Amino acid sequence: MKEETRICQNCKKDFTIELEDFNFYEKIKVPAPTWCWSCRMARRMNFRNERTLYKRKCDARDHNEEIFSAYSPNNGIVYDQKSWWGDKWDPMNYGAPYDFASNFFRQFDDLFKKVPKSNLVNKNITSCEYVNWLDDSKNCYLAFGGGFAENVFYGNRPFNCKDSIDIYFCSKIEFCYEGVNCQNSYKLFFVENCNNCVESCLMYDCKNCSNCFGCVDLRNKSNCIFNVQYSKEDYDKKLGELNPGNFQNLIQSKKKFEELKLKYPRKFANIINVQNTTGDYILDAKNCHYIFDCADGKNEDSKFGFWVGAGMRDMYDGVACGVRGELLYENVSAAHSVAKTYFSIQIRGSQDIYYSIDCHDSHHLFASVALRDKQYCILNKQYTKEQYEALVPKIIEHMNTMPYIDREGRVYKYGEFFPSELSPFCYNETIAQEYFPLTKEEALKQGYKWKDREERNYNIDIKTNDIPDDIKEVKEDIVGKIIECEHQGTCNEQCTEAFKIIGAELQFYQRMNLPLPRLCPNCRHYQRLKQRNPLNLWHRKCMKAGCSNEFETSYSPDRPEIVYCEKCYQGEVY
Repeated sequence: MKEETRICQNCKKDFTIELEDFNFYEKIKVPAPTWCWSCRMARRMNFRNERTLYKRKCDARDHNEEIFSAYSPNNGIVYDQKSWWGDKWDPMNYGAPYDFASNFFRQFDDLFKKVPKSNLVNKNITSCEYVNWLDDSKNCYLAFGGGFAENVFYGNRPFNCKDSIDIYFCSKIEFCYEGVNCQNSYKLFFVENCNNCVESCLMYDCKNCSNCFGCVDLRNKSNCIFNVQYSKEDYDKKLGELNPGNFQNLIQSKKKFEELKLKYPRKFANIINVQNTTGDYILDAKNCHYIFDCADGKNEDSKFGFWVGAGMRDMYDGVACGVRGELLYENVSAAHSVAKTYFSIQIRGSQDIYYSIDCHDSHHLFASVALRDKQYCILNKQYTKEQYEALVPKIIEHMNTMPYIDREGRVYKYGEFFPSELSPFCYNETIAQEYFPLTKEEALKQGYKWKDREERNYNIDIKTNDIPDDIKEVKEDIVGKIIECEHQGTCNEQCTEAFKIIGAELQFYQRMNLPLPRLCPNCRHYQRLKQRNPLNLWHRKCMKAGCSNEFETSYSPDRPEIVYCEKCYQGEVY
């Protein structure tokens, strides 16, 4: 079979299915996709809500307390986590025989709506309010998707992080603020792509640096300001004059820093120790392509993945999938020793799983929801091994002869992920809006649901323009007051229009000499996302004069940055 170009069912653009792709699809016995890879990615993301939380009543028996949930009020049956994992209910009680007179996806949707859902997805957390998809953490606040964090506020994907605020995709950092893609560092503020650095502010792609300010592409340096070397005494004096604890001073320094960043080359991709691999933010991978945020390593023969963990092999089309998996296709959050799992969401420790959601430590499931330690089940109904193996091929055939057709006329046969219409979330409640942002009109046109902005009518205590510029001028009574977000709900970033400063947060700003933020936590999160390149690749040539090397990069050709191949980049910055 040769490489083939097809038209995406969703965006109507051409996309290419390569020979290696066809070989994978044949290996797992599924048809080739009818959506392009980025539309498939957004469709999967539309089923994962991380940071849009609501207050609602717990629906578990003999419960009536108010809980926080990723599901809005009246959106399904929701239990608190302890009740959901408890033994006072049995998801098998919702089982039903397969009906060949009805469409497969409609039958699954009926089951999914009936089975109780867990309000949040957390594991082994202590004193963590308003967190979701967070494991093994304590004393965290509005932190999402990560693990082994302590005293982390407003973080996204923190791993082994401590005492830090407003961070994204960071690991092993402490006392850091506004950090993006940073590791093994201490007291860094407003930094991106920095490793093994300490006590520095406004840094891009610096390694093994200390006491630096406004610097780009430095290695093993100290006491530098805007890439100019100073003595220790002059550095301290100049930093005092810059006074980044003053908001207006910080704005001026940020402007100069952004101008400086464009004068230095960028490496075409953030990849280390890879072979035959394309994507961005990848460590230790072999034969992987279109993979993004793969920081833990030892991944092989995988494609079209975002936020991939360690030890994955033969994984295609995954979101938040990682830690020992093999033969996976079209999954969201399939992790921790999974194999032969297809078109599924939130699967752990399981094998041979098809079209299932929130199933754990199970085997041989088809179209099942919330099962644990089960095998040979279809629509939550128990079968013998022989019955299961005879019925599954008939269901697959039925999915092809009676396909689901959504409101936009898109056809879903066996091999397609769940239709977007079946997601319990609106598009702008999910991570799809974060990485593939749409307007309301665009989302509705593509068949997604949309959550309109709520009328909040806050009684604002402090207007944005009235926030003191210098942290030294901020009084303790600001804690708990309602502060206006600078965007005032006019952006497309899930703006909450107002926010509060909590006590521990103020202490952090005072201790680190940092000005108060002007944006709500959601808008700040989106500003960090804007620092990252899109989940896409373009074929380009090295911009170094005389170099003819070519590569796949997440820097589009129309961007202003200077992009080098690895060899030229290393010659420039090391």
